[in-house]
Amino acid sequence: MMEGMTHSARRMFELLEPICLVTYLADECNEELAALGHRTYWDGYFASRAAPLGRVPAQVVHAAFYSFADGEVARHIPSAWETIPPEASVAARERGSAASLRRILGDELADSPGLVRAADLTTKAATYAPTEGRMMYAGMRTLPVPGDPVARLWHSATMLREHRCDGHVAALVGACIGGTEAHVLDALARGIHPPESFGRLHHLPKERLAPVMDGLRERGSSTPTAGSRTPAARPSSASKPLRTSLPSRRTTPCLLPNSTSWYPSSNPSPRRWWPRGRGDAQRLMGGGVRRPIRRVRGR
Repeated sequence: MMEGMTHSARRMFELLEPICLVTYLADECNEELAALGHRTYWDGYFASRAAPLGRVPAQVVHAAFYSFADGEVARHIPSAWETIPPEASVAARERGSAASLRRILGDELADSPGLVRAADLTTKAATYAPTEGRMMYAGMRTLPVPGDPVARLWHSATMLREHRCDGHVAALVGACIGGTEAHVLDALARGIHPPESFGRLHHLPKERLAPVMDGLRERGSSTPTAGSRTPAARPSSASKPLRTSLPSRRTTPCLLPNSTSWYPSSNPSPRRWWPRGRGDAQRLMGGGVRRPIRRVRGR
């Protein structure tokens, strides 16, 4: 039974992640946030994603998001909320994301009974799990669930994404891996050498990255020269999907045994929405692709 729930949690992630990615890869969300008056991508990102937490200080958002370097959140929070209420930002995020999803699906599929069923089942899973220890997920649970099926599908998928992200944070804290260290290990897992060139790291000052790299080398997570992971580090990295899927299975019992049969067989699989590089993302998402990593370089 446990193995089945873990498999379902992983399958649920594979089905829903492309739905959530429209927020970051399509243009509509960025346009909605810019129309409110957010000056940069990151202003809109932090203002809208952190909005369910309420008007909390930057330190709280930094702790909840976990993976941003010291001071990065404080550049945008609370200043992004001073003239634009958090409620307006989160509403714009929902409008833009739902519009992107509807455009990608097309009206026929977006208005189909299969989409309504997918939205209902996703909402059932998203409102089933306990909130303890899940800061971002708990924040999203306080928001009203949209009535429109397309918006409801995006909203509930994003709730589950935040639930999983909270699990990532718990796994990293349990392994004594900091946010910047996690990006280094992620870069190494992707085969990016040197890892300091990774998009989430390259903008950081060398004097900030040096102690992080030295600490990982001392712990045996990377070699001093090539920057590749040592054998001792690989099992920890390889087991992360399992360790994050185990807590995520708390969302799946309400759906078993048919939790992966969310879309009628006649409907296309959402797996086709996965971007496989910038060109594919541009074709699938329709035009310009928002690349938050690239935006950092101009700062």
